[in-house]
Amino acid sequence: MTGIFITMEGPDGAGKTTQMEMLKAELEKAGYEVLLTREPGGTAISEAVRGILLDPAYKEMKPETELLLYAAARAQLVQQVIGPAVEAGKAVISDRFVDSSVVYQGIARGLGVETVYAVNRPAIGKYMPDVTFHLDLPAKVGIGRKKEQAELDRMEQESLEFHEKVAEGYRELSKRDPERIHTVDATLPKETICAMIRAEVFSLLDART
Repeated sequence: MTGIFITMEGPDGAGKTTQMEMLKAELEKAGYEVLLTREPGGTAISEAVRGILLDPAYKEMKPETELLLYAAARAQLVQQVIGPAVEAGKAVISDRFVDSSVVYQGIARGLGVETVYAVNRPAIGKYMPDVTFHLDLPAKVGIGRKKEQAELDRMEQESLEFHEKVAEGYRELSKRDPERIHTVDATLPKETICAMIRAEVFSLLDART
């Protein structure tokens, strides 16, 4: 089988983890070996960087520092996990990838989209996602969901205004790259969302055969 790299994007609380698990089950039924990963994280080094990035104690972290730390964690994940898995013919599904940096640091933090891509080019190499699903959700709804689930991390504790910039940033990014990024209404029932995602993924896989 040819490997495929799929990413789930969207504001906090959009339901990415649920959809990853549901898509994993569908791909496994089709005979794929599926690897789930997340950003920042997915390797020992990247998880250590995640601890720094999301620790609420580090509120003084500058946007540039944040951008570089995310890129560092991404570089390790790509070289150690994503690249080898895709080359081995596996289906890799990641909770966030470079689009998150474009939206959170490039747009919401104001560092600029092109700056984010330039910084991340060495981290990504040739491994851009084959398809990305943007789970679109109003910022207020997403943060409300997160508050019900667990204590908020450093990024989740940002202002509602910041999270609204993130939600709008994803919509803007989806318009820039509609061939790769598919927007799904995250307020729909999870089974409906899964069916929509499954249809797109299997259409892509069928086109390759």
